[in-house]
Order: sequence, then structure tokens, then C-alpha cells
Amino acid sequence: MVSKSDDTEKHEESSSAREPKQMTKYGELTIVGYNGFLPPGDRGRRRSKFVLYKRSSANGVKRSQHYVVKTPHSSQAILDVEQHSISYTLSKNEAVIVEYMPDEEKDMFQIGRSSESPIDFVVMDTIAGDKVGENKLLRSTVSRFACRILCDRSNPRVARIYGAGFDSSRNIFLGEKATKWQDSREIDGLTTNGVLILHPGGSFCGGEVKPSLWREVSVGGSLFSLRDPRSAQQKGVVLDDETNVLQDGTLIDLCGATLLWRSHEGLEKSPTKHHLETLVGELNAGRPQRPVGLNTLVIPRKLTPSDETGNERRPYLYLKCGHVQGHHDWGQDKGSKDRRCPACLKMGPVVKLCMGIEPAFYVDAGPPTFAFSPCGHMATEKTVKYWANVAIPHSTNSFDAVCPFCATLLVDYPGYVRLIFQDNVD
Repeated sequence: MVSKSDDTEKHEESSSAREPKQMTKYGELTIVGYNGFLPPGDRGRRRSKFVLYKRSSANGVKRSQHYVVKTPHSSQAILDVEQHSISYTLSKNEAVIVEYMPDEEKDMFQIGRSSESPIDFVVMDTIAGDKVGENKLLRSTVSRFACRILCDRSNPRVARIYGAGFDSSRNIFLGEKATKWQDSREIDGLTTNGVLILHPGGSFCGGEVKPSLWREVSVGGSLFSLRDPRSAQQKGVVLDDETNVLQDGTLIDLCGATLLWRSHEGLEKSPTKHHLETLVGELNAGRPQRPVGLNTLVIPRKLTPSDETGNERRPYLYLKCGHVQGHHDWGQDKGSKDRRCPACLKMGPVVKLCMGIEPAFYVDAGPPTFAFSPCGHMATEKTVKYWANVAIPHSTNSFDAVCPFCATLLVDYPGYVRLIFQDNVD
């Protein structure tokens, strides 16, 4: 049975600020839609972020041989719990078994919905919204053994992603209805709803990054154009000139949850959580005022259940104009929740303002002068504009821009607003 090494188990809960100096860090996976924490709290292998460290001993595997069998479930490779293998069922009486052997040059990490021990990072479906009092899903579309990542122990910058993960018996099964194909050299296939990746166009942090195109990664690690719809039997066009090597800023979609890969080198250039908290402190030091009552507003780092609507110091964002004001009960439209801005008198929706505090989502370290609409999460101008142009897979056949901090679908093109404070930085 695949298990996590002792050092990975020991240090997986470490934040970047407490990162062990002696350990090699491959990178981090952060779930899109969580602003630095997973309610009701990061616990064990289920958390908003997973750090991949070099293991004390390699647990990677590589393809060794394949052959045809007539009864795959009773074949020796499937029954041997020490043997990694992938079974491609061609018909009721025929399957191709691909055996894998240990690879001392690789570390393997597996992601999926299952809580079984082979899974290093347990990922459930992401629910859009502020996650306070998060509801439970009745049905999940994230695969129990969704994907696996193999990191090069001698070159930590190289991390490759593959569709599907090995179960507790070290097997991967692609049933008769799964999309698969075979040529003279090898056999390959796709998972039911697919594992999609989107590499960034340019340097993710510190440059002018733009989103590229979504691709689907196969069980064997090849890249293809997307199927239409996502679970179609026909595979997309093979893209031989593209790679499954993760880049700083690569998005990984598991049909129900989207992950962001940040490399160790990329994170070194990114703002830290302390830096973002300092920015919030500087904004609060400017003593932003609400015109009505002249109360000083205090911008929180994250929403909590204690944030009451009537809190006079709680800042609210008027989405039509961008003014940041306090809460008031006058000027409300009776047919909606829209309110009239005290500064410019524009009528429109109002939302609580909150800092986007998860550093992984930032593409630069500038001041938080913009906010997403309609959720009100603050971030830098470049960060907001980048995510507003990234179409995240939604359900099985649509793509929509979302706030990376809460996964709320963006509305009212362009999906963000410039902030206007009544303070000394206005």
C-alpha cells in the first residue's frame, strides 16, 4: 500500500513561514476558492493548501511492461498488492495490463476525494461563496483517485502530472466505457470527467501573465485538446509539442475543484501573507471614514461568523461606483437589496469588503486597489485583472471567471471595480 513518508506527514502542516530549512520543497498546491483556510479548519490531509516536500526515500514508479489478459481481475499483477499496475479493459474478455516498477529518481504524490492512505491531498468539491457555514454537497464529481504528480528528486523544478491515481491495492482501472486507445507501442486513456490543466502564458509572478488554453492530461501523461462535452468517448487532438510538466501558475481542474500549482522558485518572488497583512494594516492606518457618522472603518483580513451586518466599523463596497463606505439603512431599494451610495448617490448592490489574504493567487506585490465583483475580495490591480480573464471549468461543460479567494462567479463586466476610499490615500 502506498503511504506517505514520515517526514512528509510531519511537515505537511507547516506554513511557508515555518518551512523546514533542511527539506527540499517542490512546490505547493492551493485550492481555488479558499482564502487561506478551509472551514471548519485545515485538518490532516484535508486543507486549502498542500506543500510537496522531497521524501526521505523515493516512492515513484515508472512504466515497465504491458500484456494482454482475458481475466484482468484475477491476473497476478492486479492481485499483487506490492505491484503498481493499470488495467485497460477493452472488452468483457480482454484487457491490457501495464505494470509499473519502482523509480528511485521520482517522488509520487496523489490527489483525490478518497481519504484512503494512498491519497496525500484530500480534495472535495468547492462550494462558491464566503465558506462561513459551508453547506455539504450531496454528490461529488471529484474522482476518488483523481491524479498523481511525479517530482524529479535530482531536479526539483520538474514535476509532471498524470490523470488518475493508484488505489489502496496499487491499481488503476479504466473500465470498458472509459476513453482509451492503443497503438503499436503503448496504450493510454482518459478518466471519466478528465483532468484538465492550464499553463500560464508568461511568468506568473513578476511579469505580464496571461491565461492560455485548457488541455486534458491522459493517464500516461500526454496532452490533448478538450473533449466536447467533457466526458465524451472521443479523445481530443494529441498535442505532441506541449508538456505535462507543471509550471509556476499552472491550474489543475478535477471537475469540481480547481488547484493552483506554485513552484518553489515562483513563491520566492511572490508576496507573503505577512506582506499582505501589512498592506491591510497600512490601509487601516489611513483611517478610512464613512461620511455618515464619520466612523473609522476597519478592513478585516477575512470574514468570520462574528462579522455582523450592523457593525458600524465594517467597510462595505458599493459595486457600481467603487466607493468604500460603512453600513447604513437609508436609501435602500424596496424591490432589491441595492442601496444608494452616500458619496456619489449611485444606486447599486453593496457587499462587505474583505482582503484576499491567500498569497498563492497573487501575480504581483502591489497595493490592494481593486476588488472582485460581486464578492468584494480585495487584491492588486494585476491580480484582479488576471483572474477576471481566466475561465475556470464550471460543471461539466462551461467555463466562467471566478474570484480565486471564494470561487464566486464574477458578474458585471469586467468583473471587478477600482476601490475609492475616503482617507489619506484617496
